[in-house]
Amino acid sequence: MWEDLEVALEKVPRERLKQKPSPDQLGFGVHFTDHMFFMQWSREQGWHDAKICAKEDFRLDPAAMVFHYGQAIFEGLKAYRGKDDQLFLFRPKENFERMNNSAVRMCMPRIPPEKIVNILKSLVYLEREWVPRAEGATLYIRPTMIAVEPTLGVKTSSRYYFYIILSPVGAYYAEGCNPTKIYVSDEYVRAVKGGVGNVKTAGNYAASLFMSEIAKKEGCTQVLWLDACEHKYVEEVGTSNIFFKIDNQLITPPLEGSILGGLTRDSVIKLASSWGIEVLERKISIDEVLEAIAAGRLQEAFGTGTAAVISPVGEFLYRGTSYTINDGRTGELATRLFSELQALQNGYRNDPFKWVVRVG
Repeated sequence: MWEDLEVALEKVPRERLKQKPSPDQLGFGVHFTDHMFFMQWSREQGWHDAKICAKEDFRLDPAAMVFHYGQAIFEGLKAYRGKDDQLFLFRPKENFERMNNSAVRMCMPRIPPEKIVNILKSLVYLEREWVPRAEGATLYIRPTMIAVEPTLGVKTSSRYYFYIILSPVGAYYAEGCNPTKIYVSDEYVRAVKGGVGNVKTAGNYAASLFMSEIAKKEGCTQVLWLDACEHKYVEEVGTSNIFFKIDNQLITPPLEGSILGGLTRDSVIKLASSWGIEVLERKISIDEVLEAIAAGRLQEAFGTGTAAVISPVGEFLYRGTSYTINDGRTGELATRLFSELQALQNGYRNDPFKWVVRVG
């Protein structure tokens, strides 16, 4: 039972601790802390052998099911160094609740969110010197679950690994909170309703890589995905949710089965609503977006996600034609949301939503 799960601590000896990267060499997801959390699941024992230990390689059988049938889910969240040098997490329990939604859809075992949050707090506190002090830098947290039973039969696995690794990161986009150029794809799609687009499983990201490479060759940062049936309605931008400010209304596509419901998306909806901005969750077609640009009614557009927080869109490239938004400048709302979310995450603002969790 979850209540009986004990966590062992296997600290890395001081002489084996790694040198920490300089703030200007952080990048995204290229450096990793000394420790990780790891536990196993089996049908006979449930979750067991939980430990905070040295980050090290796994030994997996070449027949491990994750390699063949894609039972792999993950989450992304951050730890922030903020006010009075305190460390904070942002909505961590909801991340693990969302991971359980992914687990159910992928026929994988659920995890205990509150217990995992407490374990995560212990892990982050142990690795507190890895949390960057540079402005805008954070400690990225990647919880992951994979199927490890060694068999080639197409079925659900009887064994799983769950682990959490930590990575000090700089800005996700080199542009920072500046407008990006986005490629609109009306040929390839990310996900379909009834599929797994609304959960955070590895296959969704694999499906996006081909189109992402095409976008990069066209000088674009990310892809704006349209729906899989009509290739008409806007869904996501890259690995983020998308918002449009049209006629002072904030519009974002609804969660109807093919879009991952981001916690930053939800935070933006709640923040903007609290400021008196009308927020609409409704279908919006690419034609409506382009017509709003032509008429000067599209005031700004931006993506939202854990890694980038707020990523303003300055230009869409669609069928060989470029469409500029707000003269290619970051909009006032995107700037305000970015500043407010960062202030909340770093403990510099009052938190009326009870989103922020202090570490240690």
